[in-house]
Amino acid sequence: MTTEAPPRTSAAAPRRSFARNTAIFSILTGLSRIAGLMREVLASSYFGLSPAFSAFTLAFYIPNVVRSLFADSALSAAFVPVFTELLEENKKREAFRLASTLFMVMLIALGVITILFILAAGLIVPLFTGSEFTTAMTDLSVGLSRVMFPIVLILGLNGLTVGILQAYDHFTIPALSPLVWNVVIMVFLVFGRPFFSDDLYAYAVGILIGTAVQFVMALPTLRKVGFHFEFHFNYRDPRVKHVFALMLPVCIGLGLINFNVFANSILGGYVSTEAPRAIDAAFRIYMLPQGMFSVAIATVLFPQLSRLAARKDLPGLRNTVDNGLRLIFLMLLPATAATLVLSTPITRLVFQRGAFDASDTELVATALFWFSFSLPFSGVNLLLTRTFFSLQRPWLVTYLSVGNLIVNVGVSIIFVAMGFGVGGIVAGTAIADIVMAAAQFYVLRGELRNPLNLKETAEMVFGMLIAAAWFGIVTYASWAVLDWVFGRDLIGQIISVGGSLALGSFAYIRVVLAMRIPEAEQLHRLVQRRRAATT
Repeated sequence: MTTEAPPRTSAAAPRRSFARNTAIFSILTGLSRIAGLMREVLASSYFGLSPAFSAFTLAFYIPNVVRSLFADSALSAAFVPVFTELLEENKKREAFRLASTLFMVMLIALGVITILFILAAGLIVPLFTGSEFTTAMTDLSVGLSRVMFPIVLILGLNGLTVGILQAYDHFTIPALSPLVWNVVIMVFLVFGRPFFSDDLYAYAVGILIGTAVQFVMALPTLRKVGFHFEFHFNYRDPRVKHVFALMLPVCIGLGLINFNVFANSILGGYVSTEAPRAIDAAFRIYMLPQGMFSVAIATVLFPQLSRLAARKDLPGLRNTVDNGLRLIFLMLLPATAATLVLSTPITRLVFQRGAFDASDTELVATALFWFSFSLPFSGVNLLLTRTFFSLQRPWLVTYLSVGNLIVNVGVSIIFVAMGFGVGGIVAGTAIADIVMAAAQFYVLRGELRNPLNLKETAEMVFGMLIAAAWFGIVTYASWAVLDWVFGRDLIGQIISVGGSLALGSFAYIRVVLAMRIPEAEQLHRLVQRRRAATT
């Protein structure tokens, strides 16, 4: 009896905090995504889909791809399971020394990479410009990439601090800091432009300063959760080697996944000078529901999955994944329907002002429409990828990511060659995400030995699909009426888009509750308890 009591207590705490942590992370992430859209709206009002803005987009993607390979996401994914395992074994001092050593290693390694890129940017950046890029656009990308590349170093260190906080089930600061990041950038974009010969440099400097602020925000919270940094550098620590052994396939796997977005920008450079920026603008809208729901669920579940994996509790791990998958479909299927039926009205409301005209809206809406099909499957991929990382089986993700990249680039090239343009590029991404989700699901069933509950999940998802179809019908019909009544000035668009989404959401909720879908009832009870607590 005494040997079983601690596991029950340890396991119960994360379950009790899951709903609260997910709600906090989801709300703050939603606010940060909204702030991100405001940033994109502000930037688009200044630059539209200009060639210069496409050059900026490419310059921003380069450090983002590199940091995905060597920095925050990859480091957190490899570090959290090992750090959590040490905490589960009551080896707090060893866990702190591991984190401190990794901090010093990342500081030195990423510092060297940053310096080398800044020196060699003139040779590296032109390798990624498309045939539509002029010499002036390429030179601008080189200069902007040099300004923004130090975010690789900052985000690498930030990834470690965020991983520590997540291991302690602290998600507020990691979710809040991107909101602050967006606000800092907008301030620089509005007030910093007079100080630069090219307005886009104000944007780039804002991104660099915002990233530094994001990192600094996490530092005081480390002490609050009980973590103490030590000036400890023991690169021979076998756990340090273990983290880097896990990090290698994680780097490749996440890098390949993130390279898909970069590949879209490169392929867009062969379609038109506007295409890279159009795809990126659609991606920003797409990431709003993705960040609010699937990123929140996968991020909050990751430490819990790591704890279950450390205890070898495969049935518990399977049940947690099943629940997470159904929650992701419950949230993202109506979001998919929304961006399918309202791709043009949403794009018009978000972007069409200033230098961003109706033809730009049409191009971005086309990309958003095709992004819609990948929305739920991208969320599934995020959760399943984190599950493999918690099991410390990252090479499986790497192999599957190679296939994902091949499908994405191969299908996109075929569609572009067939004349499908921006829509063809994004459709390639959607098809690759669907294939990746199916492959991860199949492989994970074998890894867990007790297979995932495919039949029950499929039945629930089928019910959600019916509800999402009803959501789409109600949303589009109500938008058409509201658009006719209120017109297309800014207030009218807010009423028609916002009102139709609200009516569609009400219809969706009624249907999933009528079907008695457990995850919907679970969220409904949570909301009712919150209401009761506030009255």
